[in-house]
Amino acid sequence: MSATARTTARRTAALLLGAALVTLTATACNSTGGASVSTEAKQTAATGSAAKPAGDQPAETKAADAPKAPAKVGDTIALKGMDKGNTADVTTVKVVDPAESANEYLKPADGKRYVAVQFQIKAAGAQAYSEAPWGSAKVVDAQGQAYGPSLAETKAGPAFQTPTNIAPGETGKGFVTFEVPVDAKLDKVQFALDNGFANQVGQWKIG
Repeated sequence: MSATARTTARRTAALLLGAALVTLTATACNSTGGASVSTEAKQTAATGSAAKPAGDQPAETKAADAPKAPAKVGDTIALKGMDKGNTADVTTVKVVDPAESANEYLKPADGKRYVAVQFQIKAAGAQAYSEAPWGSAKVVDAQGQAYGPSLAETKAGPAFQTPTNIAPGETGKGFVTFEVPVDAKLDKVQFALDNGFANQVGQWKIG
């Protein structure tokens, strides 16, 4: 067995073991209650400030009344986990579609392509972020079909480590790969804390 094949086998085994542990933990901790999808981008100093418009109505009133556009690639969404101290500001940085495999022995199945999504995660709460981001993300096509992550790595850039550990107040960045049909038109990216089991799901519009 070549060194590349051994490395791939070890990574696959580690990811599968991580997924099993994540599932057991989430099953034990997950609370009842409906999930919510958050599409509102977090306001920054730049986006939150607006010049006062002409007339008597304050800018703040008009901004509050205006419908908010859904978050798009490049925006940040503030997400909450099941534990009060587990919060993170998550940004979908970019989408590489299609993405080329980083392993000459690992290619998409016939009729499929790789798509790589880069996320930035800031541990915004009192707790450190210690999860498997690849298990937290999904992509959704224009027909509403969701696709989970692939174990593949691509030339788009470095993947997240398993698990990814980010201290409170600090930021981490990495790619998650998806294997989707060649004719699927991707429409949304989704991400949830607690390895995908949190009730709140962040959603970004692609394009």
